[in-house]
Amino acid sequence: MIKSRYAKWVDYKAKIKAESAIKYFILDGVESIIVALGMALVIKTYILQTSLVYSGSMIPTLGINDRLIVNKVIYHTRAPIRGEIVLFESPYKDKKEFVKRLIAYPGELVEVKRGIIYINGTQLVLAGVNVQRDYSYYGPETVPENSYFVMGDNRGNSADSRVWGFVPRNELIGKAIFTFWPPSRVQVLH
Repeated sequence: MIKSRYAKWVDYKAKIKAESAIKYFILDGVESIIVALGMALVIKTYILQTSLVYSGSMIPTLGINDRLIVNKVIYHTRAPIRGEIVLFESPYKDKKEFVKRLIAYPGELVEVKRGIIYINGTQLVLAGVNVQRDYSYYGPETVPENSYFVMGDNRGNSADSRVWGFVPRNELIGKAIFTFWPPSRVQVLH
């Protein structure tokens, strides 16, 4: 069915091209725009999306108004990895999206003592991550099944899992892979 419709479309375009170069040019342009919009919609819905950082909770890794590219496919093919920067639906159900660093997996015991994170009693060290440490306390708390514990890199100024709880797996949108705006802050994210 699709092949026959496409064949008819090709024949129609050939007929228009034979009749008028201007009509063909317009028809071809409209077709290109429709295909491009369709591809953009598929990519935005299922593969990649952009996101805006609204707060300073991830400073210095991400600044306010940084723009990100987020891989939406990755968590359909594998589980999130500790230390990844994840995009997820706002816990306040306000249609916004939050960006934080994944800290703990389902079933792990999380505790924060004087700003130092402990997972199952062992201090968490995220190599290469510049964290703005605070001196807070949290837990100990076990991460529920199908949920994750996330925190901002700017710990003293971050509303995160310590405030509003765990992030359900089905609310993860994807992994932030790089910033593209502003140009002075373009970077691949770790």
